[in-house]
Amino acid sequence: MWNSFIIRIMRVSPKKIGCWAGLLLVFLLAWGCDRGIQPALVGGPAPDFTVRDADRSVSLHDLRGKVIVLNFWASNCAPCIEELPSLIAMQSRMKDHVNVLAVSLDQDDNAYHRFLREHDINLLTVHDSEQKSGLLYKTDGYPETFIIDTRGVIRRKFIGAVEWTRPDILQYLQQL
Repeated sequence: MWNSFIIRIMRVSPKKIGCWAGLLLVFLLAWGCDRGIQPALVGGPAPDFTVRDADRSVSLHDLRGKVIVLNFWASNCAPCIEELPSLIAMQSRMKDHVNVLAVSLDQDDNAYHRFLREHDINLLTVHDSEQKSGLLYKTDGYPETFIIDTRGVIRRKFIGAVEWTRPDILQYLQQL
């Protein structure tokens, strides 16, 4: 049975194989790009949540009125550590216009608190060990950051470390 199948395949011209391979590639690319032109949630209302940890309770709706930079991170994430200094600097520069909420999705409360102490984090942070807020925002990696305008609409999503003090980023946040 396999022998006859192999013999039939060997009889197919390279042109036909190339045509079928091209069609398969087009199909796979189209199937893999079914999210549309923008990530899920962008352009829609920001899902509200409240996270309570050992230190505080934070509700997203309490931060409305300013642009919200909602950052999901973890203490064992190298890109998260890389972007934190610029996130802190941006918050300091734009504190009258922007609220940063950094939600740690660490499972280990001790790791979260140790990280805050060792890195002198000067941002509003909350520890969501149950990761419910991350599920609500469909996060699948760290860092992921959502920009929410003053009306509560998600305007952008960043995946990976961002240099938050870049002029184009500051201008974008200022214009919201």
